[in-house]
Amino acid sequence: MRIIIVDDAAFMRALLKDHLISLGHEIVAEGRNGHEGVHLYKQYKPDLVTMDITMPELDGILALKEIIKFDPRASVIMCSAMGQQKLVIDSIRAGAKDFLVKPFNKDRIGEAVDRIWGAFQRK
Repeated sequence: MRIIIVDDAAFMRALLKDHLISLGHEIVAEGRNGHEGVHLYKQYKPDLVTMDITMPELDGILALKEIIKFDPRASVIMCSAMGQQKLVIDSIRAGAKDFLVKPFNKDRIGEAVDRIWGAFQRK
């Protein structure tokens, strides 16, 4: 699966990248904010995007909405810190396919990506 990782924290991008690569996925690009995430989505048209909710310039939920407007079939997994349940609910309502809670759990990452990959293959 071709994936873009969008998070303003470089160490979080690196951690998620390591987990996803170890699960056999390809990271095609990384972004530091929502603007970059939207631009990279349009450029690469990946199979999946992981998107942090809280970022500078353009937050993850607004970026998600722009991506979904561009491609209603986009697959986006939102990432949030503990205690951001309202934002997680808002992101699911905006079109996110799943969410991951930080700190990341490799098994949970695999479960979320596998679920989306299965749905992607059935399209």
